[in-house]
Amino acid sequence: MALIHVVKYNGSPDVFAWKYPDCNLSTWTQLIVSESQEAVLYKGGKAYDLFTAGTYSLQTENIPLLNRLINMPYGGQTPFTAEIWFVNKAVNLDIKWGTASPIQLHDPKYNIILPVRSYGQFGIAIEDSAKFLMKLVGTLPSFGKDQLTDYFKGFYLTNVKDTIATYIVKEQISVLEIGSYLNEISDYLTKQTTPILGQYGIKLLYFNINDISVPQDDSAVQKVKDALSRKAEMDIIGYHYEQERFYDESNRIDSAYALNKTLHKDITSTKPADRKIKCTQCGELLNNGEKYCWNCGAKQLFEFRKCPQCGNTIGHNMKYCTECGMQLATVCPECNTQITNKAAKYCHNCGCGL
Repeated sequence: MALIHVVKYNGSPDVFAWKYPDCNLSTWTQLIVSESQEAVLYKGGKAYDLFTAGTYSLQTENIPLLNRLINMPYGGQTPFTAEIWFVNKAVNLDIKWGTASPIQLHDPKYNIILPVRSYGQFGIAIEDSAKFLMKLVGTLPSFGKDQLTDYFKGFYLTNVKDTIATYIVKEQISVLEIGSYLNEISDYLTKQTTPILGQYGIKLLYFNINDISVPQDDSAVQKVKDALSRKAEMDIIGYHYEQERFYDESNRIDSAYALNKTLHKDITSTKPADRKIKCTQCGELLNNGEKYCWNCGAKQLFEFRKCPQCGNTIGHNMKYCTECGMQLATVCPECNTQITNKAAKYCHNCGCGL
C-alpha cells in the first residue's frame, strides 16, 4: 500500500467541495488546509475529524478521533484508508440563475397571459462543512457552482414564479410594470430561500432578481405595447379613446354629407333640364322623382302641379309657391280637385280627408 506524505487542495477556486483523489493514507501524513478552507476526514461515509486552516500531521496521539478510526495501538506509519474532503468556505457572490424558458403568468391589469423571463444572481458561503458534504455532495468527486444551481433550480424557479405572481396580484400591477419592484421582490425571495439552503449547511447572503422581462416578439406582448403606445398618444393630445371614436365618426358623416352635396350640385348644374322641383322644406333644387332632399333630408312628394302665376313645378299639397310665393288652393290628393274653402277638412268631390 502506497503511503501518502502530503495532502492538500488541488481543485478549482470555484469549487465548493473537492475530494482528495487517493484514499490510501497513513499516520504522519501531512495535511495542509489553506485559509478560508476546512478539511473533513471521512471513513465509511462517516465524518471523524474537521480541520481548519493550518498544517497537520495525522497522528493518533494528537487526533483522538483518528485513533478511533484506525484502532491500532502500535506507533509508526500506520496505513489506513479514508477520504479527505476540502470545503471552500470563502464567500461566493456571483452564482447566476435564470429561467431557461418563459414562465406563463396571468396579468391582472390587462387580463391576458404573458410569457415572462427572469434572471439574477445570489451569494452564498458554506457554513457547516459536514452537513454540506453529507446532504449535497454524496459520492461526487467535486461540487461547484453548476451542481449547486442545478440542484436548487426546481426550488428557486418555482419560488420566483410564485413570488412574482403573488406580487402582481397583491399590488394589482402589470407584468410590464414589475421592473420597478425588483428590490422588494429580491428581499422577499432572500427571506424565503434562506432557511431552505440553511438545511444543507449553506448560508445565503442575498438572492437578487436583476431583470424581469417579456419576449418582445410575442404577439400578446406586442398587442399590449401597441395599445399602451396609442393610449399615451391620446393622453398627450388631451382626449381619450371614446372621444376619438366620436370625432372620427363625426368627421366621416361630415365628409359624406359634403361629398353628397357636391355630387348633387354637380348633377343639378350639368343637367338643368332635370331640375324640376324645389324642396318642400328648404327650397333647394331637386331632381324630379327624388324621395328625400339631399340638403335638409325632408321627404318629397311624387305628384306635382304648376303655379298658376309663375309656372313653377311644386308639390300638389303645397299652400304657397316656392318660387313666387303665391298662395295656392288646396288640391285633393285622391281626385286632384281644387278646394277653394281653406277651412275644409274633406274634399267636396270625393270625400277624401285633406
